[in-house]
Amino acid sequence: MISRRDVAQRLDIPVEMAVRHDLPAKMSESDVTELEQNPPPWLVQSRANRSAKARPVWVTLTCDICGYIEQARPKKWWPEFTYLSCDDHAIWDLPEPAAGLHREEFDDIAGRFIGVVDS
Repeated sequence: MISRRDVAQRLDIPVEMAVRHDLPAKMSESDVTELEQNPPPWLVQSRANRSAKARPVWVTLTCDICGYIEQARPKKWWPEFTYLSCDDHAIWDLPEPAAGLHREEFDDIAGRFIGVVDS
């Protein structure tokens, strides 16, 4: 069984949209495949409304130290990160910033990551 959040990621829709359209909390693989192959009108409309310049619904966050991967909804305030690190790691586990660059840290990126921007 696949969780509603995982279904939303596969369909590239927000979880809130999945709830609004009564997708169950758990779905079988065959039901998800059926949704992907024969999308209901609301999903077709959602995809048609998306512009080419729109931010993605989901992004893949990968720890640059251990490779841990998590899917998250991007936030408008997120800058372009130089590095992403799990909160399990220390800042000195990342490479030093290049000479003349200033390092800034952003905590709580998708709850578990620390974003680092060297500028």
